[in-house]
Amino acid sequence: MSDSYQEYKRRRAAKENIKSNLPKRPENKFFTNLKMFVLTFFAICLAGFVAFNLYLSSLPPIDHLEDFKPNIVTRFYSQDGEVIKTFTAYTYDKIELNNVPEKLQQAIIATEDKNFYRHNGYDMLGIIRSSIQNVLAGHTVQGASTITQQLARILFLSNERTFTRKIKELEVATRIERTISKDQILEMYLNNVYLGAGAYGVSAASQIYFNKKLSQLTLPELAMIAGLPQAPSVYNPYSNKDLAKKRRNQVLKRMLTMKYITKEEYDKSIDVDIKLSEIPQVYTTNKAPYFSDYVLREMAKLGFEETDVIHGGYKVITTLDSKTQIAANESILKNMKAYGLTNKSQQAALFSYSPIDGRILAYAGGKNYSESQYDRVTQAIRPPGSAFKPFVYAAAMEKGKDPNDLIEDTPVKIGNWSPHNYGKNYRGKIPIYKALMVSSNVCAARMIQEIGIRSVMQMAKALGLTTDLQYDYTISLGSNGVKLFEFVRAYGAFANGGYVVEPYSIERIEDSRGRVLYRAPKTKSSHQLSLKTAAEMTAMMKTVILSGTGRAANIGKPCAGKTGTTDDYRDAYFVGYTPDIVTGVWVGDDNNKQMRGLTGGTVPAKIWKDVMTVATKDLGSRDFDYPLVKLKGYNLTFSGTTVSDEQEVEETTEESSESQNNETKTDEKPAENNYSTEFKPTITPADVVKNFNKTQNAPTPNQTSSPSSSTKSKSAPIPMAVPDSLR
Repeated sequence: MSDSYQEYKRRRAAKENIKSNLPKRPENKFFTNLKMFVLTFFAICLAGFVAFNLYLSSLPPIDHLEDFKPNIVTRFYSQDGEVIKTFTAYTYDKIELNNVPEKLQQAIIATEDKNFYRHNGYDMLGIIRSSIQNVLAGHTVQGASTITQQLARILFLSNERTFTRKIKELEVATRIERTISKDQILEMYLNNVYLGAGAYGVSAASQIYFNKKLSQLTLPELAMIAGLPQAPSVYNPYSNKDLAKKRRNQVLKRMLTMKYITKEEYDKSIDVDIKLSEIPQVYTTNKAPYFSDYVLREMAKLGFEETDVIHGGYKVITTLDSKTQIAANESILKNMKAYGLTNKSQQAALFSYSPIDGRILAYAGGKNYSESQYDRVTQAIRPPGSAFKPFVYAAAMEKGKDPNDLIEDTPVKIGNWSPHNYGKNYRGKIPIYKALMVSSNVCAARMIQEIGIRSVMQMAKALGLTTDLQYDYTISLGSNGVKLFEFVRAYGAFANGGYVVEPYSIERIEDSRGRVLYRAPKTKSSHQLSLKTAAEMTAMMKTVILSGTGRAANIGKPCAGKTGTTDDYRDAYFVGYTPDIVTGVWVGDDNNKQMRGLTGGTVPAKIWKDVMTVATKDLGSRDFDYPLVKLKGYNLTFSGTTVSDEQEVEETTEESSESQNNETKTDEKPAENNYSTEFKPTITPADVVKNFNKTQNAPTPNQTSSPSSSTKSKSAPIPMAVPDSLR
C-alpha cells in the first residue's frame, strides 16, 4: 500500500474516534411519532382512495336511464294545510344536445364543471381543493359537485346535507357515467336543471326570460342562463337585474379563460344590457309566488341550497293563511282595475303579519307575478308620506307629550322650508290627536322642530327601519324611502304594547321521509316603546279610521291606522292594525310616475279593508287591552261603523321639500262622510272640525277606542298582545 492510502486510513480513524467521543443528541420521540402518524394517515387515505375507486368502478349501470322522468318533489303548505306551491321537474321543453348552441354548452361546462369530459363522474382533486377552501373559510364557499353529480341529485336523491348522501351521490354519478355517454349526461342535465322563474331546462329558460328559441339567443343571453344553476332565485334577472348581470359577466370571464370565446367577444358582451321578456311564463303551481320566493330566501339562510330545496322532496309548512292570501290577490287586482291602474308599471304590494307571534299571514310583492317578479315588500324603497307621522308623534309621546296637548295648526317656516296644509286651510290651536287625525303637515313639522330630528330618527331606528333617514325636518312628512316589510313591522309595536316582533315565514320543514329537519324557534321580540305611548298612538290612529283620512278602511271593529300619500300622487300607503293583525298596503308606479288622484285613503285603504275583513273574520270584535285614553273634545258617536262601499275618500298630496317656492304640498284632507242612510252619525266629522274650539270645555267625552254604540256593550277586552314571557 502507498503512503497516501495509509495516511487516508489514519485520518478516517481519527475522525471516527472524535465522533464516538461526542455527546449523543437525545432522540425527539414527538416528531418521530408525528412523522409516522402523517405517513400512516396518508397511506390509509391512499388505500381508501384506491379501494373506493375500485368499488365505484364495479358498480352496475342504471337500467332505462334514458327514459327517466323525475316526479313532483317539494311542496310548500299554508298553515291551514293548503298547497301553495309545488315544485315540479316534468314540465319542461326537452331539447336534444345537437340543438343546444355550442356556446351554451361551453358556458355551462366552464361554470359548473370544467373537467366534465375528463372525469368519471366525480372530480377528486376538485373535492380536495374545495374541502380545503371551505375549512379555511369556516363555511361553504366552494362546491365540488360535477355536472354528473348534480344530475344524480336531481334525478334520484334527497337533498339532506349529510356525508351519507354525498357518498350516495358519488355512487349514483359513477353508475350514470357507466350507463350513458358524456353527451347524453350533458343533455339530460340541460333538460332537467332548475333555472329559476319556474324554468326547468335551458329551453324553458330561453322562453321564460327572453321569449326566444335557444338558437336565437345572443352570447350574453346564453351566458346569463349558464350562470343560473348555482342560485336560481338569487341571480333571477326579474328579481335583481344588476346581480344577474354581474353573474353573467363572471361566466363570460370563465369562458374567456378557457378560450371558448375571444377577448373581442368578451369585451363586446360584458356591457350589454339584459333585455327580458315582458311577460314571463310561469311553469310551476304557485298560489303565493312572492311569498314562496321569500320562503326560499329564508331557507337559504337556514343552510338549504335552492336547488336542494327544489329537488329534495321537502314538505315545508309555512305561516301563510291561505284565505287571507287569496283575499289579498283578488283585492289588489279588483281595486287596481276599478281605479284604472292597469298599466304594468302600476303596482301594489301588501304585507300582513301577527304582532303577537310574528307569523306572516299574507304577502304580495306585486299585482301580477307573471308580469313582474320584483318583490316590492322587501326590495322596493318608497317614501311613505304621512304614514310616517305616527313615528314623529310617538317620539313626542315618549318625551312626555299628551294627545290632548295643543299645537299650532298655522303656517310655519323652518329655515327655507315652508310646509302647508291642503288648500292652505289652518285650524289654529288644536290637540295633537286631531293634528294626526286630519293629517296636518304644519303640525308634524312643528312637532319635529320641537322634539328634534334626532329623536324621530332614533324612534324609527328603534322600531326597525333600516333605510337611511336624512337629518332633515322633511322626514316628518315621510320624504325618505322605506321598505314595506320594515314599515309594517314597526307599526306592530303600536299594536302589542310597544314590542317589535320579528316576522317569520316557516313553521316546520320535513324531509321526504317525514323527519323534522327544522322547527321555528321562539319568536324574536324587543321592547322599544312604552305601553302608555302604544295606547296613546292607538287611540289617536283610531280617529283616523273613524273620522279622518282613513275612513274607507273601516271594518266595523276596533282598528287603527294611517294613510300616506307622497308628492304628486306617486306613492300611496295605508298601514293599520287590530290587536291581532298588522297589514300594510302600498300602491304606486315602478317608474315613479304620477297617478293623479291616488291617495292612501282610496285604493290602499280599500285593499286593506278587503283583506282585514277576511283575516279578522274569526277573531271577533275584540278591542285593545290598553289603559283608558280620553281625547278631549272628541265625542263623535256613530249609530253604526260600517261605511258604504261607494264612499270616495279624498286626500290631499303631501310633502315636497323640493317643490317651487320651497313649500311642501298638502297632506290628507278629511273626507266628508258618505254613509248609507242606515248608518248616520249623530254629528259629522265636518262639524267636529268646524266647531272644535267650542267643544274643548265639553263634558268628559267617550273613549276613542270605544266601538259603535250598537256593539259597545258586547265588546270585551282581550289580554294585551304581548308574548307571555315578555309581560
